[in-house]
Amino acid sequence: RQVDAGSCNACELEIRSLNNAYYNIEGLGIKFVASPRHADLLLVTGPVSLHMKTALKRTYDATPEPKLVVAIGDCGCSGGVFGESYASCGRVSNVIPVDVAVPGCPPTPTALMQGILTAISSGGRNRG
Repeated sequence: RQVDAGSCNACELEIRSLNNAYYNIEGLGIKFVASPRHADLLLVTGPVSLHMKTALKRTYDATPEPKLVVAIGDCGCSGGVFGESYASCGRVSNVIPVDVAVPGCPPTPTALMQGILTAISSGGRNRG
């Protein structure tokens, strides 16, 4: 499940390209689902805006165990140019636990796929 927590949508464009014939992420058995209740992994983009904080926590809580979280892009990993402010919680790990961070503005589809596969292979053991 992909969650936009306040991004500019550049990361979403790269995530969507994972479904094309070139990257073919479904060939690896990985599918995007509409509900967090059907997800094993959350891809979270953007700095977490204050208005998305509660929604992100609820999405995380609705995802069944064992669950994995991948923070996508510079904003998801560090808060990016937005950082923490009156309107931004900053990085995803300030709100929910993160297993793998994939930096880049935006990260390439290959980096995204590598981050997803790293999270899956680690089984959440990177969580700090």
